[in-house]
Amino acid sequence: MPTVNDEYKGGPLSDAQLKAMATANYQTQNPGTPSSGYTGPTEIIELPSKGIPYPDGHPLKSGKLEMKYMTAKEEDILTNQSYIKQGVVLDKLFQALIVTPFDYGDLLIGDKNAVMIAARVLGYGAKYETEVNTPSGNKQTVEVDLTQIKDKDIDWEQHASGKAQFEVELPASKHKITVKLLTQADTKKIDAEVTGLAKVKKEASLTTRLKYLITSVDGNTETVFIRKFIDNELLAIDSRAIRNFLNKITPDVELKVSAVDEATGEPFSNSFTIGLDFFWPDAEI
Repeated sequence: MPTVNDEYKGGPLSDAQLKAMATANYQTQNPGTPSSGYTGPTEIIELPSKGIPYPDGHPLKSGKLEMKYMTAKEEDILTNQSYIKQGVVLDKLFQALIVTPFDYGDLLIGDKNAVMIAARVLGYGAKYETEVNTPSGNKQTVEVDLTQIKDKDIDWEQHASGKAQFEVELPASKHKITVKLLTQADTKKIDAEVTGLAKVKKEASLTTRLKYLITSVDGNTETVFIRKFIDNELLAIDSRAIRNFLNKITPDVELKVSAVDEATGEPFSNSFTIGLDFFWPDAEI
């Protein structure tokens, strides 16, 4: 869970409490501040990966990173039209809020999602209203306490050795492949490649993603060989098996909320999606 220090564990905090905590932390100058030179209020964020997939010596190997509270200066990032048009506005925001020094491109995607949740809490508070589908077939507005978001339950035995790549035998073709967890740098390359393909009216988002996920096929690690295999030989049933395997081993947050169905009075749990108002709460104005 993207825990934001122990104070949150007792329940949801109001905006006033968050501001009071920030003020108190600032006044004590937060003794946990790293050597980056920043001395304002910060919080320690626990990463879904627990730091296990990162190499030894990496700043995120501890499974934690430090983030600062959002200020008006960071809000300027959210309204920067150039960043918005480039599609990098949230990455710019997260980089501005992260205090722990490390290469942002190394950040695993599941950990980035935890950073996103924490950034919202540290900027606009823990309460977030969204719509979910109910068992009775209706849409219902619910209030989510973002500090209660849990980490996804995954197969941690696959991570026992701290390895960065994972072996999979494809069920249909019996090819043996290795796959890796995607990082922010990988995602940036995937988006650029998919955008380039779209310009020539070619839709290949799934296969492009696989080309960055798969690191070897039957021991062959050559990029050209792997790409040809994905384009010409990878069966749909095997492609699905790869996605299912990755879903079981990828650390991430689980965007679920528990509520009571207003139509039936029965409790239920369902996934929720993040909307435009997650970082732009006044977007309707």
